Amino acid sequence: MGDITIIGTGNMARTLGTLAVAGGNTVEILGRDQSKADDLAEALGGTASAGKWGAVPAGDIVITALLYDGVVPVVVEYGDALAGKVVVDISNPFNAAFDGLAHSEQTSIAQEVAKVAPAGTGVVKAFNTIFRGVLENGRPDVFLAGDGAQAKASVAAFVESIGLRPLDVGGLAMAHWLEGMGVVTVGLAGNGVGHWDFALGADEFTG
Repeated sequence: MGDITIIGTGNMARTLGTLAVAGGNTVEILGRDQSKADDLAEALGGTASAGKWGAVPAGDIVITALLYDGVVPVVVEYGDALAGKVVVDISNPFNAAFDGLAHSEQTSIAQEVAKVAPAGTGVVKAFNTIFRGVLENGRPDVFLAGDGAQAKASVAAFVESIGLRPLDVGGLAMAHWLEGMGVVTVGLAGNGVGHWDFALGADEFTG
């Protein structure tokens, strides 16, 4: 169990906050609109509370539950307040057609976060391959990527606390390919699977 800060007040913030509280974690909600942060914290109940925008996040793990184009600016804004913490980027930088990534280079939002985060900040990509409804109702695998072993271990422990299986896919450069997997999930939802109630995972075979 740990201390989790969620930056954002939207649907994914609500879903992850609900899971985190149920998993025994202490949850702080941060939002530019203080009334929305207060309302979400109240709705989550239990260990959840609302912090003040711009203050040092209370959580050791800081989840940026934001649209992709808002993640890096928020990390820049918080600056040294994030030093020593683990920032978890859950975003998907989809293009307008949802059939590719918004950036043309082999990078990722998580890698761009790492460029601007203060020294001593761990950065991990996670949760971006899972639709919100599946997080709410299922038990999907959670792929994660990052360069710091301790940062990934902390996120993995959080994932386990909410009843899910963390799967480490490698260093932070793999975040680019996790974003690509996000595109694949949307393609499957619109084509081969034909609905949103599924998740990519890993089946293990022995013998």
